Amino acid sequence: MILQNFQKLFSDIRFWIGFLFGLRLIGITNPPLETGHNWRQAFTNMITRNYVENGFNFLYPQIDMAGEKSGIVGSEFPIFNYLSFLFSILTDFEHWHGRLVNLIVTSIGLYFFYKLIKALFEEKVAFASTLLLGVSIWFGYGRKIMPDSFSVSLVIMALWFCYLFLKEGKWKNLILYFTLLSLGLLSKIPGLYLLGCLVILPFLKSISVKRKVSVIIITTISVSLVYLWYFYWVPILLKEHQFQLFFEKSFSEGWTEIKPLIGMALKRFYYYAFYGYLAFLASLVGIYFLIKQKNIYYITAFIAMVFLFIAFIIKTGAVFPHHNYYIIPFVPVMAALGGIAIAKIPKKVYPFVLILIGIESIANQQHGFFIADKNKYKLELESICDEYISKDELIVINGGQSHQPIYFSNRKGWTTFNDKVKNDIYLDSLIQLGAKKLIIDKHMIDSFSSGDSLIFENEDYKIYSLK
Repeated sequence: MILQNFQKLFSDIRFWIGFLFGLRLIGITNPPLETGHNWRQAFTNMITRNYVENGFNFLYPQIDMAGEKSGIVGSEFPIFNYLSFLFSILTDFEHWHGRLVNLIVTSIGLYFFYKLIKALFEEKVAFASTLLLGVSIWFGYGRKIMPDSFSVSLVIMALWFCYLFLKEGKWKNLILYFTLLSLGLLSKIPGLYLLGCLVILPFLKSISVKRKVSVIIITTISVSLVYLWYFYWVPILLKEHQFQLFFEKSFSEGWTEIKPLIGMALKRFYYYAFYGYLAFLASLVGIYFLIKQKNIYYITAFIAMVFLFIAFIIKTGAVFPHHNYYIIPFVPVMAALGGIAIAKIPKKVYPFVLILIGIESIANQQHGFFIADKNKYKLELESICDEYISKDELIVINGGQSHQPIYFSNRKGWTTFNDKVKNDIYLDSLIQLGAKKLIIDKHMIDSFSSGDSLIFENEDYKIYSLK
């Protein structure tokens, strides 16, 4: 009886989603100081904190490293920031609120992914696919303060309600589809490629024309909202506030950039998608079985999604090969393919294959759960600034391109390179724009001296009052 209960528990995908959720609570309260993309997390948190301190307005996201400018920036639609903002209303702003928001939403997304794959294939495929997705790059990035896995999770939820509407015709499901799809795509555009699966919609004879047309109209409205935000409103913010975040490329420009980096781009697929090789091999075998099934609808949907994602890759140019998290939107498709392959494995071997994949993937991501002691000194910067720099004074800090140092100062101004802070002409130009204090991170520079007045120094930082 006890053995049967354990078997029932371990065969319930909700147990494993909960297990992965609990595992990812390790270090959940960490500030964005881990090695992987702390700069991007600091950027997201920066917008949230400005909403908390200055009042929430969806239309005007604000950052801190725009120097003398307003800092208002055309970024992703800030639903992720809004949910983090709600946590801050309850408990005051904390660095880690975005981690918890992402973890909750991506965990819910895993369950909806399971439901969708189960409806389209079978339970065994859905179970394996969901575990593959759960231990993939989503495992680590599903708890980072970034909207990538968050946005795709919302799109997956939307597709589930689209499926229900097409099957049952209930309007509440169409409304949920529209809401979740709009929020997901507004949060991050790349999830749009998943809509490639709808290319088969006109050919599904078992579904009424009314339902098909309804889905097409609602999808068009949703995508139009995304277009308005990114291609109408964002350019307005750029024109008025002069801080560029997105750099559009043509297909020819993108291809020119990515062509010499094809090897790096492919590694996003064969390694970073699952932080290992076993699951990737399973996804390749899954393509074989998908074709062998001879389901023209599934094959067509898969091809459509692949071509849309390739278009996205080319449009990003060199950005895709250099950022492993850009593969996140495509991993659900790879996980589904891997699930198809693993479901063919004999029942006695099946769980051991999943365990091996899980161990490989999680072991290669565990470093993101911990913060090196050498980086913790940055947490003291805000309290130092509170004593020596008023909130309305603009600062210069030698943080390079990273947003992290200026984020932890909780001040506005410029983050720049070491050679720049040594250049008197450059510093004078910033002083003319309103810079009042210079912060030197001593860990970032071998030696530094200045004719300006030194007002603070410890083993980590120097602060100068600029003339």
